[in-house]
Amino acid sequence: MKKLLVANRGEIALRIIRSCQKLNITTVAIYSEADAQMPYVSEADIAYEIGPAPVAKSYLNMDAILNIAKKEQVDAIHPGYGLLSENAIFVRKIEDAGIRFVGPDASIIERMGDKISARKTMMEAGVAVIPGIDSEMESVKTAFQFATEVGYPIMLKASSGGGGVGMIRCDDEQALTQHFESTKQRSKTYFGSDRLFIEKYIPRARHIEVQIFGDYKGSIFHLWERNCSMQRRNQKIVEESPAPKLSNEARTKILKTAVRAAQAVGYKNAGTIEMIVDEKENAYFLEMNTRLQVEHPVSEMITGVDLVEWQLLTAMEKPLPISKQQEIHVNGHAMEFRLYAEDPITFYPSPGTLSSVVFPSGEGIRIDEGYLEGNKVTPFYDPMIAKMIIHADSREKCLEKARKAVKATVIEGVKTNLLFFIKMLDEKDFIEGSYHTQSIDQIVKGEKNL
Repeated sequence: MKKLLVANRGEIALRIIRSCQKLNITTVAIYSEADAQMPYVSEADIAYEIGPAPVAKSYLNMDAILNIAKKEQVDAIHPGYGLLSENAIFVRKIEDAGIRFVGPDASIIERMGDKISARKTMMEAGVAVIPGIDSEMESVKTAFQFATEVGYPIMLKASSGGGGVGMIRCDDEQALTQHFESTKQRSKTYFGSDRLFIEKYIPRARHIEVQIFGDYKGSIFHLWERNCSMQRRNQKIVEESPAPKLSNEARTKILKTAVRAAQAVGYKNAGTIEMIVDEKENAYFLEMNTRLQVEHPVSEMITGVDLVEWQLLTAMEKPLPISKQQEIHVNGHAMEFRLYAEDPITFYPSPGTLSSVVFPSGEGIRIDEGYLEGNKVTPFYDPMIAKMIIHADSREKCLEKARKAVKATVIEGVKTNLLFFIKMLDEKDFIEGSYHTQSIDQIVKGEKNL
């Protein structure tokens, strides 16, 4: 692999470029009109403007991306995460062009990208799934019937996409009536399909996921688990590894289940098995992300692994630095804080120009930046400015270092969630590690003076 096109933007594009530099791979970046001054554009060896700011006219324009890839005669395309990273049509177009895709096969992306299909696949593999209905909700009347069988509250979910935009909690028939059509429409808009299904809502749940990796020979490894329960609008903003307040018995079972799930589909490259864990530590399959995750740095920090380098090696059909699970060790504790240009109470985006940006530095502090001072956070994309990853020998030391790092960070020109993190890091539930997916709502409730 001599030349690679990064089909993404922001901090993940920069992250991929830097791993390519380690392997002496020439990088080709793409950027929209709005992203011309972004750090990743200047860091790449070659960069092309792909189109106007809206993603449909730039980062989702498959033909434009492939035309650049062919012009530059790249050997491979890395999709990052989001955008086209889990689009099987894009993968097949890449393969038809004789270019390598840095990720799993299109058939696996297709199979696991459809949540109804993924549920059925996991059930066949003997993996527990969240109680729910394994068929499409064709009408609100059908949804009423099934929701009654499962029992309220339920989660109404898009079958063809994940993340907060594709799901909503419904506590009764009135809520289901209110949200059914709007959820179908959002699903159609964001994921290209309006198919919905229902799962039982699990209160005070923990969102725990396992980083898995399949090499080109067919071996499956795990890089331990992450707790991703700090969420707003069903989207993560804090992750940590290893997961606190998890018994050794439950951890072992979750890790083995994740490996079995990946083996069931013959997985290759980086992926994540996401699970919901209830108050009794019962773990249920939620979904499989057939790509690199935003929160992958916490797994890298505790294992010393460069996951993007592993992705590139696997795409080249080269062996990984390890050959067995026992060679992957846990070293200390890591936390990731997603720094967003958003209001710390409402979490609504706060676009604008970054007039001042100062990040802390030092041992155990990693900053994956997407923007620098003077850059503009536009309303066209996810407003994540950077990721701050903290590593220490223990969770207690990690918490202490995180408090100092968050307070030492300066971002001016936009509202940010830094004040929320300052508050969160002193919350009893977070300090104890007993937080869950509704904890953010509890933290911000009544806090009008952040």
